Amino acid sequence: MRFITTVLVTCSIALAATAANAGNHPHFVEPQLYIAKGGAAAPQVALTLDACSGQTDQRILSFLVENKIAATIFVTGRWLKRNAASVAIMKAHPELFELENHGLNHVPAIDNQPLMFGLKTAGSLPAIRSEIEGGVNAMQIATAGKPVWYRDATARYSDDAVKLIHEMGYRVAGYSLNADMGASLLAGQVEQRISAAKDGDVIIAHINQPSRAAGAGVVKGILALKQKGFRFVRLNDVIESEKPGTPNA
Repeated sequence: MRFITTVLVTCSIALAATAANAGNHPHFVEPQLYIAKGGAAAPQVALTLDACSGQTDQRILSFLVENKIAATIFVTGRWLKRNAASVAIMKAHPELFELENHGLNHVPAIDNQPLMFGLKTAGSLPAIRSEIEGGVNAMQIATAGKPVWYRDATARYSDDAVKLIHEMGYRVAGYSLNADMGASLLAGQVEQRISAAKDGDVIIAHINQPSRAAGAGVVKGILALKQKGFRFVRLNDVIESEKPGTPNA
């Protein structure tokens, strides 16, 4: 059964400093995304997992399948090429997994500064478009479905990039709870963050770092929420709203 809920979208503006004497600081947006609260019936969260490159964390994937936990997986073209077996498992469970676009090569959708968290940015709108379209094509080749949402590398965007993504017909996938900080945290830290999730949160974590401790924390944190009675929904089970609490339909 699909649960239709309301997405609440807000954007926080962050200032990115360039040189110390620069008078015009380029800025980027870090979209925040929430879903409507499940309320007394059952609190709910949307679990989103990025598959940037590398391999699959089978600790997480196996746990989700065995416990029937729904999740939205953001896949890059690079990851799809190397993880056909994991993609097959996800496709075999359409009631659990929604696959969405994370780009072709995991490039930040930023055109006004060269780097974001050490990653080379797209640098121009044509390059951003190419990254998005390349991800779509990779998903088509892998028969992974038609994406509705787009999340770039770092989940930060220049203003022009957000406008372009919308013009291309996609929604920008923000989040409200960063569970693993790019899979860099220890298991206990990740578990604590996820287990503290609130009704209506959109959680971001990673499913492509099997050798890191963070993955174990993802599993334990999700289990803690399940034991609290939380329900897990995918992003395609929700309706986006331009105003908090106001569904389009």
